[in-house]
Amino acid sequence: MLFHRAPVPTPVVRSVHNGRGWVKLTVVGLCAAIAIGALVAWRVSSARKEEKKPDAAVTLEFAPADLSTVENRSLSRTLAFSGSLSPVIQSTVKSKVSGEVRKVLAREGERVAQGQVLAQIDTADLQARLDAQVAALEEAKARWSIAEKNRETNLKLLQQNFISQNAFDTTHSTFEASSASVRSAEAQVRLARYAMQDAVVHAPIQGILAKKFVNGGEKVGPDSPMFTLVDLTRMEIEAPAPASEIPAIQVGQIASFKVDGFGERVFEGRVERINPVTEAGSRSITMYLSVNNRDEVLKGGMFVKGLLVLDKAPASAVVPLAAVREDAGKSYVFTLEGGKLAVRNIVLGLREEQAGLVEVKSGLEAGTQVVNARMPGLKAGASAVVKTPQAAPAAAPASAKAG
Repeated sequence: MLFHRAPVPTPVVRSVHNGRGWVKLTVVGLCAAIAIGALVAWRVSSARKEEKKPDAAVTLEFAPADLSTVENRSLSRTLAFSGSLSPVIQSTVKSKVSGEVRKVLAREGERVAQGQVLAQIDTADLQARLDAQVAALEEAKARWSIAEKNRETNLKLLQQNFISQNAFDTTHSTFEASSASVRSAEAQVRLARYAMQDAVVHAPIQGILAKKFVNGGEKVGPDSPMFTLVDLTRMEIEAPAPASEIPAIQVGQIASFKVDGFGERVFEGRVERINPVTEAGSRSITMYLSVNNRDEVLKGGMFVKGLLVLDKAPASAVVPLAAVREDAGKSYVFTLEGGKLAVRNIVLGLREEQAGLVEVKSGLEAGTQVVNARMPGLKAGASAVVKTPQAAPAAAPASAKAG
């Protein structure tokens, strides 16, 4: 395929032969250049003026909820804990003898007095053993009586040199053995009588029967559990605490706690003792709090949640934690003073995390308004106002609605 290039037209140059024409063209060009330069200079000057023109002043509006008033109050550092209640005094009653349970005279939930009979164990075998031991004692006493008489007789014969010293010593040894047999038999009789007494099971403490392990007709052996008794007048809370907080926990400190099912009722406990070792795995240390439960409303096994006061500061200025800001390791707050924002550097003290407050040791005084809202663009000197909520329009009269 062949391509043909179109001929390029030759520019036509017109020359002005008249001298006046050249002058006119020169003057027009200069005027145009001057006008263009003036226009460019004006635009540059206008742009610079716009750049240097200050921004219009902006007034910040705060809702009442965005501000807080500094007030004087006392803060405390607390430790939250949880645990379960258990009676301080509780006892598991066990059988001391073996036999068949004849009667059970108490049931769960019943209040029992110390020494009250809880159950009776059949004593037929125990009585037979007692009779046998009494008979053995009588036999031992008879042998001892004969040995005593023989000893007295041989002592007289020895004094008259009718028998040798060896013969008397043999009689005396028989007497001593008989005396030991009597003492042994007496001990066995006492044990048999104790067994008869132990067949009647008594309550070792005053309290409430929490658990019954046996019923009538069942057989029990020595050390078999029969009942569990608890005294609810004194309770104890077993709660773990971080090892880092243990230096601030002291015996005698008072704690407040709530129990599920009691609503907002607050109970008090006292730190009674602290475990000397940490729990394996959790690295926490168990503390024990005693609770006075005279009305016995608290029961064993109930779950509690409470607060233990570790430290308490005197009354001083406090602000919400949300109002505190940090910069380069220093704390400060924005305050509203005379319709403008100001920055106050402050020194913080005790924190009360539960209430969301922090103590201000210096830098603020009571009555100052601080900004607790996290708003962008806050700076010192900015104008600010508090926006008052508008009242809701009044309802139209009933007659107007009807019309």
